[in-house]
Amino acid sequence: MCDDKRDEMQDRMCDDKRDEVQDKMCDDKRDEVQDKMQGDKRDEIRDKMQNEIQSVLTNWDVLGTAKQIYSTAWAISDEYVLKTYDNLEQLKKNGRMQVLLCRMGIPAAEIIQTRRGEIYAAEGSRYYTLSRKLPGNNAADITADGMAEKMGEVLGSLHQAFSKCEEILYTQSEPANETISFPDCSLLEEMNGWVKESLYREHWMDEKNFCKAVQKLAEHYEELPRQLIHRDVHLGNFLFDQGTFSGYIDFDLSQRNIRVFDLCYFLAGLLAAQVGNGMEEIQWYDVISRTTAGYESRIPLTAAEKQAVPYVMENIELLFAAYFNEPETKHFRENALELFWFIFKREEQIWSALYS
Repeated sequence: MCDDKRDEMQDRMCDDKRDEVQDKMCDDKRDEVQDKMQGDKRDEIRDKMQNEIQSVLTNWDVLGTAKQIYSTAWAISDEYVLKTYDNLEQLKKNGRMQVLLCRMGIPAAEIIQTRRGEIYAAEGSRYYTLSRKLPGNNAADITADGMAEKMGEVLGSLHQAFSKCEEILYTQSEPANETISFPDCSLLEEMNGWVKESLYREHWMDEKNFCKAVQKLAEHYEELPRQLIHRDVHLGNFLFDQGTFSGYIDFDLSQRNIRVFDLCYFLAGLLAAQVGNGMEEIQWYDVISRTTAGYESRIPLTAAEKQAVPYVMENIELLFAAYFNEPETKHFRENALELFWFIFKREEQIWSALYS
């Protein structure tokens, strides 16, 4: 009986082991098949994309391998950038602006006209522009010697160029004879509009401090100069080639708004980018001081603009907190609120940096 029991247990163990091995082999085979199917699907999508892009490029008689660099842009043989839009009016605005900036000697990407002399090509429901790839990259270190001043200078120069081309953009477009206008926006109206509605709906901070922050902005708002701005100023959109500024990119969000928005967006964004990455608080104040000095070498800030800098920063962070309203972006909202409180508690230090 003992032998029979032992044999039974051994047979059962062998069966269990065999089943375990078979299950593992089945799982491995299934994973292998799934990986192959996913790989084949990726290859199919990539090949389809390459074929579509090659078809689009015939509008310019350009050949080359496409490498996706953003969700809506591809580098073509490291010589050109092909960009796609689903909004033709936005494309026209950006294209006209780039043409004007290039004519003024501002380093923006040169738009290549199609064989038909247009600045874009249409394929199905999508629209495409092709521009020459600017030299350099967006890997600048803002804490490097002279870089903050340089960034302030190139932002000031861009605002000067925007001022010069704004009248043309609003009264005529190049080369077509049609009016081109950019959104006429107001940070204060956004705060009192959809941002406040988001707060009341989702309760992501206390209403008292929200209203206090908006009220501080409102006290100076009518004194702040307005003009065409970039609206997405960060190091990723300003290219440097071995320390030398080489070009501006991405005018998709350009609009009329308060001029100081761009400077505040950039400086607050630097702080966000450096959370946990080594930028000390004292370094940030130094960058504020040096970036502002560089900007003022091109355009002096008004007293109202300097007074409003921390208020504009605070409201930009609250705007971000309202914007990131999905569960998967919860950490962005939390980060924005953390930065709001950081700036809120350091207004005096920010003003000291601006006037140093």
